[in-house]
Amino acid sequence: MSDFSNDYNIKKLNKKNDAKVGEKFSPTILRFIRRKWLNIWNCNPPGLILLLLGATVALIMSIPIFYVAWRSLFAGKSRWTRLLDQRIPQLLWNTVSLTAVVMVFTLIIGVSLAFVTIRTDIPFKKMWRWLLALPLIIPPYVGAVTYIIIFGRSGWARNFWRSVPWLVDNFGDYPINIFSFWGVAFVLTMFTYPYVYLITSASLRKMNRNFEEAARSLGMNNFQVFWKVILPALRPAIGASAILVALYVLSDFGAIAMLRYVTFTAAIYFQRVGFDTASASVLSLVLIVITIIILWIESKTRKNNKYYQTSNTYRKPSVLKLGKWKTVTILYVSIIFIVSVVLPIIVLVYWSIIGIRMGALDNRFIGFALNSLKVSSLAALLCMFLSMPVIYLKMRYPSIFTSIIERLSFAGYALPGVIVALGFIFIFNNYIPALYGTFYVVALAFVVRFLPQAMQSGEASLSLVSPKIDEAARSLGCPPWLVMFKVILPNMLPGVLAGGALVFVSSLKELPATLMLRPPGFDTLAVRIYFEASEAIYHLAAPAALLLIIVSIIPLRYMLSKY
Repeated sequence: MSDFSNDYNIKKLNKKNDAKVGEKFSPTILRFIRRKWLNIWNCNPPGLILLLLGATVALIMSIPIFYVAWRSLFAGKSRWTRLLDQRIPQLLWNTVSLTAVVMVFTLIIGVSLAFVTIRTDIPFKKMWRWLLALPLIIPPYVGAVTYIIIFGRSGWARNFWRSVPWLVDNFGDYPINIFSFWGVAFVLTMFTYPYVYLITSASLRKMNRNFEEAARSLGMNNFQVFWKVILPALRPAIGASAILVALYVLSDFGAIAMLRYVTFTAAIYFQRVGFDTASASVLSLVLIVITIIILWIESKTRKNNKYYQTSNTYRKPSVLKLGKWKTVTILYVSIIFIVSVVLPIIVLVYWSIIGIRMGALDNRFIGFALNSLKVSSLAALLCMFLSMPVIYLKMRYPSIFTSIIERLSFAGYALPGVIVALGFIFIFNNYIPALYGTFYVVALAFVVRFLPQAMQSGEASLSLVSPKIDEAARSLGCPPWLVMFKVILPNMLPGVLAGGALVFVSSLKELPATLMLRPPGFDTLAVRIYFEASEAIYHLAAPAALLLIIVSIIPLRYMLSKY
């Protein structure tokens, strides 16, 4: 009994001593934690509400990546082995080879067109600068539909070919096959080269003339100046635009599906349609790894390719006289414009007229347009609201936390729509079933895909707002989140609205995420274009496609003003 009471007293004494030690050292520990916290934020931490808002946005944006990584880990060894032995090698070759070929051709076309329109005396330069950027307003799956109508097995070109006996006798029965690797590469090249063209044009306009004159003083001719001076200085712009093209090709589904070519995105979609989500997640993880590798290569090459020029000696670049090459140059530029813009527009106008005469613009069409308007407007509003905390944290409270939040917020932009949709299917079907099968899930998927567009536009506007305005509002007792919405937002509203407009138009054209997430009976214009064109009902697909192109002029105007 005495031993028990002694043990009890010893334990009681130890608890008192521990309490005294805690009382003695807890303020020290708290001060240490507080000091570390302040150091992370440079003695200017954001409020808890603002930080939670930013963290919530980052969590929503990272759902697809976390889902794919988690689901693929439990896909099973047999499924991994089967896919690695049979499916993944062929998909890897199809995807990588297509991406490489499209990158090469877009670089050749984009750089050459930028040089011609910026650095030569080609007639109507201002007009060509606008016209050559127009392919951006045509979604590739819409372009694929028009090229199928022109070059398909029963298309206009084949009918013309067979009507000319000399062509059949000398070259055989119609040699063009649009449903092939080269057909897919051609379509994607025609509608992605403007990424290279616009970014390269912007760099060419800022290039200093002094470097070229120094090279000519050393005896170099125009060809040598281009290869040894101009082209090396354009490497950062060329690299950035090549990455944009590569990411677009990796994520494209519509044009690839229309032309019956199978890459990772198409395979993921068809696996999901077949309810094999485990295999779809494995393929998605491989595609994410490819995307990360491309981004890593781009970051490494960008560090090694840095060129600077002093502004105090800047002189506008000289204009090269084409001379005898003027006719050839005009012909080259005209062919690119006709193939990438004129022919698709002619096809769509032709079939739209037929469709309107046959009553295509009926209540059914209006319903599809209203569905597109509803879900795209909601996505734009959400992006404008959700982009604010991330932008504000990055610009006003830089730290390692805000860097992580920003990078996670950009994750969805680099992912194909099928992967984003796959993650949302799993999360909402298993944990938030009340929202699953509603158009709200489609809008949230659009937010994950296009939030960076709103962020980039809003960031440009916030950079023009002085931090002193924030300090004045904080000195009056406003918390950071209230300062952001009541003081800063009104001052950067034009940029926020511009970002919302970009998101709206991009959401109108988004196809794979809408296909996989839309509720029953909720079809948008993009979905109907896909299904009607797949069934060769072109008079119903063309009016919707033409409407999307007309609306897409909004972001093109923004991009041209930017570049």
